[in-house]
Order: sequence, then structure tokens, then C-alpha cells
Amino acid sequence: MSNKYWVWLSSINNLSLDIIYKLLERYKEPEKIWYLDKKDLERLDINKENINKILDIYYKQNIDNVMFYIKKNNIKVISINDKEYPESLKRIYDPPIVLYANGNLNLLNNKSIAIVGCRLCSVYGKIITKKLAYNLSEKNITIISGMARGIDTYAHIGALEAKGRTIAVLGSGIDVIYPKENERLYYEIIRNNGLILSEYIVGTKPIPINFPRRNRIISALSNGVLVTEAKIRSGSFITVDFALEQGKEIFSVPGNINSANSEGTNSLIKQGAKLVTCVEDILDELIL
Repeated sequence: MSNKYWVWLSSINNLSLDIIYKLLERYKEPEKIWYLDKKDLERLDINKENINKILDIYYKQNIDNVMFYIKKNNIKVISINDKEYPESLKRIYDPPIVLYANGNLNLLNNKSIAIVGCRLCSVYGKIITKKLAYNLSEKNITIISGMARGIDTYAHIGALEAKGRTIAVLGSGIDVIYPKENERLYYEIIRNNGLILSEYIVGTKPIPINFPRRNRIISALSNGVLVTEAKIRSGSFITVDFALEQGKEIFSVPGNINSANSEGTNSLIKQGAKLVTCVEDILDELIL
């Protein structure tokens, strides 16, 4: 039941990772943080607002219910101190302290490519995304995406159709399926030895601020990021920025110069992303 203290710490709403890591650096284990009082926290130069969040009795009173729910639904809790926690994620600037997982944890250390793109994708985007995901899966490469509407969805579908492996990183609690239309896809991923992953406590709603943050996990877990179709201000560029910061290779599929959906991918190629027209363009570039 030692995980309960990690779950408690991760459940405190709007408590920044900077504060959490400051506390962990001093006390090493969240169980010790659990027993701190107001004076202890004040000595650490933590402001009143954050002290009140940490001391909020609601989170402690509710923790047994949360742990019961997690156990009942076979949700795995991986703290940053656990051996299952991926090394690639530990190396980023602000790794999540806890990952909530459902499915095959072995995929966290597999060779993998993240595939991202726009939600309102074209037929061209759907076809090329499925094809590349399928072909990469045939090479035993895990496909990582965010299970969002559009390109993400077709990346997961392409992997599943190839009987390959795929990881979906959610911007909500692991038990909150979004968009709802992907409920079948969610369970197909689990049934086919894939993995659903989230840093957010169970029950967390898919609010907009969560999605840019989860993109750092998508890029960190991958060997490279492939953008198959994206507008110039697409959220995919957030994933690309994280990937560049993390030293990952960027790949981009060219598109129709008259299509707004290809402005982003074409722009990435101009900026130095590897142009991709077939799976070999990715395999030739990376040592996987």
C-alpha cells in the first residue's frame, strides 16, 4: 500500500512539479511529506497557497477510496522510484512523479515512434498515417500517440491492424476516455497487448491545459516524432518542441501546398525535419 502516498501527492490539484520535487529532494519519500505540518512547510520557504494545498485534508480523507478504485480496476501505479519507470522519461526537465497504466508495461522500453497530427485530418492524412503506422509496426516498432480525434486515432488503428503494439498517452485520468467516440479503440489497445498511460489521477477530466503537458511524455517515450498532417499552428508543434528539447529526431510527411492541413508539415521540412514518403525514410535515419 506504499503507493498510496505517491498517489496522494500526485492528486493534489494544481500543486506544481517544482514544489513536489523540492519536497522529494529533501524527504525522498512522499510518506514523510504526508506527515509534515504547517511549520515544517514554512521552513522550506513554500508559499501559503501551496502549503494550504499540501495540508488540504480532503486529499488525505479521500485516498483510501482512490486506492480501492485503482485496485478494483487493475490500474497500475508506477512512481518515479520504481524500476518500471522508463529511463527516457526520467531524463526530461519535469518528469511526472507517477504514471497510471493499464496494459503491457514492457512497451515502455521498446523501440518506438510517436505519430502526431491534426484532429480535423483529411482523407490523405488518414490513409498515410495508417499506412506508416502499419509499416512501422511490421518492423516491431511501437507506435505512440495521444488517442485524440484525427491523426492520433489513425496511428493507433494502423498499429492494431498490423497486429503491432501501441501506447496511448491520455490528457485525462486513465479511466476517463476522451473523446468518447474512441471508447472501442481504448479497449482494443488493451486487448491487443498495448498500453494506456496517464500522469493524471483517476477521474481527471480532459481539460485543455492537460494536453500540451502530456505531449512531453509522448515525445520522451519515443525514439523520434513523426508528424503526418498538421496545420501551421497545430498542437503537434508542442510535441515537436518537446522532442527537439529532448534531442529527438523529427520526421514529417509532405502534403498538398494548397492544403492548410499540410502547411505545418511542409514548414517542418523547410526547417530541417526529415522528409518521409515511406517507412524506410524513418528506419534509415534512426538507430532503433
